[in-house]
Amino acid sequence: MEKKLYCILQYAFLITITFQMLSSEAKAKQPLSLATDQTALLSLKHTSLLLASNWTNSTSVCSWIGVTCSLRHHRVSALNLSNMALSATIPLQLGHLSFLVSLDLSNMALSATIPLQLGHLSFLVSLDLSNNLFYGHLPHQLSLLRRLKFISLRLNNFTGDIPPMLGHLPKLEYLSLRNNSFIGSIPKSLSNLTNLQLLDLSYNSLSGEIPKEFGRLQSLQTLSVQFNRLSGAISSAIFNISTLVTIDLTGIELSGSLPTDMCRSNSYCAKFKLKFSF
Repeated sequence: MEKKLYCILQYAFLITITFQMLSSEAKAKQPLSLATDQTALLSLKHTSLLLASNWTNSTSVCSWIGVTCSLRHHRVSALNLSNMALSATIPLQLGHLSFLVSLDLSNMALSATIPLQLGHLSFLVSLDLSNNLFYGHLPHQLSLLRRLKFISLRLNNFTGDIPPMLGHLPKLEYLSLRNNSFIGSIPKSLSNLTNLQLLDLSYNSLSGEIPKEFGRLQSLQTLSVQFNRLSGAISSAIFNISTLVTIDLTGIELSGSLPTDMCRSNSYCAKFKLKFSF
């Protein structure tokens, strides 16, 4: 009798465990939804009185201030909290906004490193974290955002080298790292960004030469590297880019000479809006 009871209890235990495992698997297989986006956004709610009063469970997340949802997927596609004076870090949960196309957290007082979880935002096209207090190195996970066209990280406190992985973003058109504390040389890999139209690396502590490979940037319109520790000659191939309109070389120690009959010292060129000093 005892043996029979033991077998029954063991069988019941196995059934319970099996149902728990199946339930867990079912939950894991459930697709992410607008509710997932809402949970992710609520991690920011406490950082602002404006968000606290507007982001409520009584209204749809798609009607919340700063939030835009796509009509096709009915998921959060854009988050624009610029100038809302949040004073917090970026919560890791924002990496769950899997349909996010545009993220604008500019002009606030966010102070932290960039969370690695932003590398999960595979649909992201535009990333603006400018004019904040971010610090530390740029995470290599940004190279996973293969759809990115716009990156602005200007006016922060980022340090370390400019990661070569930024040259692995094939659709990038705009890259501004202006007014940070980047050091080291300019990565030659940035010359792979054949769709790049603006490259602003000014007001950092970069050293070495401007890569001659930049002559391959045949969509480039603006190149600004002013007030760095750059030196050496600048390749004439850069001046042969047909789309190039503006080059700012102010405050760097160039050697050699600019193309003959193109410029007058300390002035603008006839073809380019070129600022430079020797």
